[in-house]
Amino acid sequence: MTGMAPASPLSVGSLAQLTLSLIAIVALILAISWALKRLKLAGPRGSGQIAVVDELSIGPRDRIALIRVGESQVLVGISASGLVPLTPLAVPIVLKDGGTPGPAFAERLREMMKRPGGSA
Repeated sequence: MTGMAPASPLSVGSLAQLTLSLIAIVALILAISWALKRLKLAGPRGSGQIAVVDELSIGPRDRIALIRVGESQVLVGISASGLVPLTPLAVPIVLKDGGTPGPAFAERLREMMKRPGGSA
């Protein structure tokens, strides 16, 4: 008998492996949540009286959103510096398929941007 003690289950190697495994799991969770946000699959984007009807990306951090508030719609600009109301719409835009953006939104937006003052 040599008097060797049994190996401890909490050795340096097993603690390092456990730590690396936990870091990998947290990184995977963060990557999945980032991907869901990027693909806009993170759940419903509005319910009740306020909802985002459609969005149009115009830059890496800038976009234009059509927001429904009650029975009216408002076109807003969203950038890194904040939210800017562009114009309320006199006639609400009805999207095809109840939420799938159609060409009507893009065409109407182009027409409104060409007009002097940009109002409807």
